Formats: sequence, structure tokens, C-alpha cells
Amino acid sequence: MKRFAWIIVTILALSISGYAVVQYFILGANKSGFILAKVSFGDVLNQLWYIILYIHAFTSLITLAIGPFLLSSKIRIKNKERHKRIGKVYYLCLLFGGFTGLYLAFEATGGIISTLGFGFLSIFWLVTAGIALVKIKKGQVHHHRRWMIRNYSLTFAAVTLRFWLLIFVLIAGIDNYETSYIIISWLCWIPNILIAEFYVNKSGKSLEESVKL
Repeated sequence: MKRFAWIIVTILALSISGYAVVQYFILGANKSGFILAKVSFGDVLNQLWYIILYIHAFTSLITLAIGPFLLSSKIRIKNKERHKRIGKVYYLCLLFGGFTGLYLAFEATGGIISTLGFGFLSIFWLVTAGIALVKIKKGQVHHHRRWMIRNYSLTFAAVTLRFWLLIFVLIAGIDNYETSYIIISWLCWIPNILIAEFYVNKSGKSLEESVKL
């Protein structure tokens, strides 16, 4: 990953992770705009839903925060064992984040279209991580790195979702929140994976050289 892009991604990832900690674990999830919007649409949120939400928020913010450091060739080269240990934490948190994300998708604001949008996000998040794991187990480091870039682009949906929400609310207004949310359930991750695919294909040779160092 190019240094400038890595710095921007890292700053955004850490910022949103910090925001999630404050919002969900200090102020309380029930005070977030996301929850207030669901309640305003008449959604009934039971205790199990809140437990799943907290598990999803906690594990997903960890993957978001540590992901850039796993993608850094410079950091990986300095200490490969540390890279593996952090990678195991990433995978464990992703497993919990992915499956809880699937559960939450079925209760997403906007009905079936939002459910499909967030559901496919969770499925592809888990699948790309699984493929990356298979590649590294086979010693295919270059392909592992390519799949992890794809995977982290989906992790980064936690960032792009919030940016799109802000843009849509400013443009369309809060009265059109549900319609905006339906669109964002797809928009928060599809451009990410397309950009990641463009990057891994354009930078294929340089990525291969970086894993050989």
C-alpha cells in the first residue's frame, strides 16, 4: 500500500474506531443516531439484539483499527512473528464481526434491500478472509496479500458508511433517511471492493516484490 494512502486509511480507521468506542461503550448505543433512527421507524430492539450489536461493534472496530498495520509491508518485514500474532487477532475478531453482522443485517433499516446489502457485505467479508487464510496456509504470500487488501476494503465499509450517511443526510435530509440508508447498504462497500480490485491488479508486480522482501 502506498505510504500516503496508508496514512489516510490509518487515520480514518483509527478515528472511526475511536468514535465507536466513545459512542457505544461510553455514551451508550441507545444514544447513537443509528439506534434513535431505528426506534423512530418503530423497530423493537430486544436484549439479544443489543448484545449482538455490542459484540459486532467491539470486534469490528478492532479489525478496522489493526488492519492497516497488517497491510504495511514495512511493519511486516520488521517482525513477521508479530504480524502473525496480530493477524490471528484480526481473524478472530472478523469471525465474530462477520457472523454478528449477518444477524444484524436481518434487522436492518430499509427492509429486504438493506438486509441483502449488509448481508452480502458480511458474507463477502468472511469469504475473502477465508480465501486469504487458505492462500497463506499454502505459502502463497502474494495471493494472501491481494485477498487481504480486498478483505480490508470491506472492513473499511465501517468508515465509508458513515461518510455516505453524512453526505446523504446533508443532501436529502433526515426525512429521507430510510431511503438513503437502503442505498448506503450497498454503496458503503461496493465502491470499496472495486477500488481494491483495481489497486491489486494495477499494483500486482509491486505487491509481489514487497512480499519477497
